[in-house]
Amino acid sequence: MFNSSNPILNRMDNIADGVLESAPMTVNGTISKAFVLILIATIAGAAVFYEALMGYSDKVMMIMTIALFAGLGTGLVASFVPKLSKYLAPVYAFCEGALLTGISLMLETKFPGIAVQAICGTMLCFAVMLVLYRVGAIKATEKFRATIMSAIFTILIIYLINIIGSFFNFSIPFVTGSGIMSIVFSGIIVLVASLSLILDFDFIEQGQARMLPKDFEWYGAFGLMVTLVWLYIEILNLLAKLRDN
Repeated sequence: MFNSSNPILNRMDNIADGVLESAPMTVNGTISKAFVLILIATIAGAAVFYEALMGYSDKVMMIMTIALFAGLGTGLVASFVPKLSKYLAPVYAFCEGALLTGISLMLETKFPGIAVQAICGTMLCFAVMLVLYRVGAIKATEKFRATIMSAIFTILIIYLINIIGSFFNFSIPFVTGSGIMSIVFSGIIVLVASLSLILDFDFIEQGQARMLPKDFEWYGAFGLMVTLVWLYIEILNLLAKLRDN
């Protein structure tokens, strides 16, 4: 029995082991597919950057809007229908690449260099968590898993309250502000997102051990992509708050 802090990967725990019709899922195969998704996101980001460079701001906003809803839709479907992830994961990656590039470009106008800093920060967090996981410094124990899941659930509730409150001209100061408490809050979220990678790494290894079907490599890569997108957004948000002081 194993779980992931990532709700996308967590659904795989409810899938009963069956008779394999092809080669089983492997860690290397999942990593390869994750790189493919990152490449797709990069291509989408480059396309949006080109449109912005040419001065088509209206077109960029339209692309971002479409990417937002398309990414949300494909992400939800892929999370509940794992077998479709090999088709939907590339679409999700393309949408997120376009959306995140658009968001980054908007912040770049106010905070030059913030996108590069966020990318480097995300890569650093990923590398550090991977090393800590590989050397066994941090293990995905049941207690660790429960703590991360509780933290993610709490963060989700806070964000939902803030979103609902925005319709009534209400916002939680430490969520939307740029004061010390807001910076600390964002720092905690970045830490939680980073630590959730530990559970994702563990889950992918356990998927190989349980010999899940080959198609689940796309599902594992998709779940990892979701975590990286979340981590990048939170690092971007934290950097913006720090630069705003």
